[in-house]
Amino acid sequence: MNKILLWLLMLPASLWRSMGADTDQLRAILDAKLKIDDRKPLTFGRKRKRKNGKFGSVLNMFMYAFMGFIYIFPLVTFHDKIFALFGYFTVFLFLLTFSLITDFSNILTDTKDKLILIPRPINDETLVLSRFLHACIYLFRMVIPMSLAGWIILGIDNGWKAAVVFPIPLLLMVFMSLFFVNACYLLILKFAKAERFQDVINSFQIAFSVIVVIFYYGLQGASTSVVFKNLDPMQYSWIRFTPPYWLASCFTWAGLHASLPYSAWLSLPAVIVPLFCFWLTIKVLSPTFTKKLAAIDGVEVRSISPEKAKAGKKDTYKILANIFNTGDAAKAGFMITWLQTTRSRTFKTRVYPSLVLIPVYFFYLLWMRQEPFADVWRELPNTKQYLTLLYMSAFALLQAMNYVNISDQYKAAWVYYSSPVDKPGNVMIGAFKALWIKYYLPFITLIGLFVMSVWGGEYILDVLLATVNVSMFALSIMRLSNRAFPFSIMEQMKNTGGKAVIRILSTFLLIGFLGLGHYLATYFWWLKVLFLVLSSIFFWLVWDSYMNTDWNSLRIAEENK
Repeated sequence: MNKILLWLLMLPASLWRSMGADTDQLRAILDAKLKIDDRKPLTFGRKRKRKNGKFGSVLNMFMYAFMGFIYIFPLVTFHDKIFALFGYFTVFLFLLTFSLITDFSNILTDTKDKLILIPRPINDETLVLSRFLHACIYLFRMVIPMSLAGWIILGIDNGWKAAVVFPIPLLLMVFMSLFFVNACYLLILKFAKAERFQDVINSFQIAFSVIVVIFYYGLQGASTSVVFKNLDPMQYSWIRFTPPYWLASCFTWAGLHASLPYSAWLSLPAVIVPLFCFWLTIKVLSPTFTKKLAAIDGVEVRSISPEKAKAGKKDTYKILANIFNTGDAAKAGFMITWLQTTRSRTFKTRVYPSLVLIPVYFFYLLWMRQEPFADVWRELPNTKQYLTLLYMSAFALLQAMNYVNISDQYKAAWVYYSSPVDKPGNVMIGAFKALWIKYYLPFITLIGLFVMSVWGGEYILDVLLATVNVSMFALSIMRLSNRAFPFSIMEQMKNTGGKAVIRILSTFLLIGFLGLGHYLATYFWWLKVLFLVLSSIFFWLVWDSYMNTDWNSLRIAEENK
């Protein structure tokens, strides 16, 4: 696939030469970058398997092809063909641009190649164009699989002419996306310090994950709406001024009818604007971006005044560590976990989107009922939906626990083994307290207040019982399958064997049993009290076992990973 894309991109060699690039050097740079990309080992399983690295691009393409089914929703929903294509390209362009900002930020902002390329006799135009075309190849490897589902459906519904025209607006959309991303990066670098650039990108990654989750569930809810299916394009004539509608207008060449007048003429800006964006990106934005990007490699030295240093002793995490822990080992585990979960970009990218999933999924369950939402909300106090909401809060804690032991700097974990700690369980129980207070306590507090405001104050017993059950369930998982120091193991070494699956299934049986018991207890208040006492006793037993983990037990747990 890479060879085909490289051949296609080098076809307009005369165009690249007219821009000042050396085409032989350009081809050599792109070929080397693509080989390096394919040789990156996969991380499936317990070990990195280098022999499968060459299939990385193929596996990614299968994943993107599966994601492409999200975009076909407008094509199978709207009756007006051009309006349906407008919706298709709107979704595609939006998610493609956001994905390029997040997932491919390392490609566009990678400056490691300057150590090899800059000392060579390579001009700026060749360097800039190689970076741009490398991003184009990545985009095409993502866009082509994603577009297959829409391409097939469009060809079946509208004939072979529409299928032949389809690649043209797709290519123009890629040019638009690259222009938007370069402009976005320049805007970030203009208002944010270069040292904070990656932090801003990380915020975009988290926002993108949240948007995808909301968009996915929103589409499923909208697919059942008759009003949404019967939207009239004539009521939204302003869409003629948007780039996605220009791209959709290209299909008037294939004979598709457009409800809005003069739509055929709008295919002209669909061609002119992306080509202008392409030229502007190469000649103006990319050189400026490359110059600003060089500042990212700089090191910022900050001086801290004695007053700030003294004030730092009053940090919230230190106060909480002293309140909720008695031993020094537990305090250390608490503070390390609190700080690392705040500073680690990888951890935040993986965990924070799941925090938004809880309210989104709850309202999605209500929205999917075949009744007006106002009626569903009015009848909510007469249902037992509070149980679903209370136990869904476990996602926040479970997702954080799943990644608390993983780190790219896992080799720094030697400090745990060199410390005079009698029982490593003290450090691990401190880490659990930090996760519980930071990620679960705020959620269960807000959810508990919501439950009592909707269903009544007497449901505080349900809130307490669910809190104990979820905490016991989470600690059981830590005890059975995640028994390790915080941020001490590499990701691909995470347990994926049969024993781990059995242990995880057994813990899920436990939460199922607890949830069923809680449901039965809703009919008798005294049964809630009884279950609360029994769950608290069992939670204390698991807590004591986990806290008293010794070095031998930890060694056995590490050998089973």
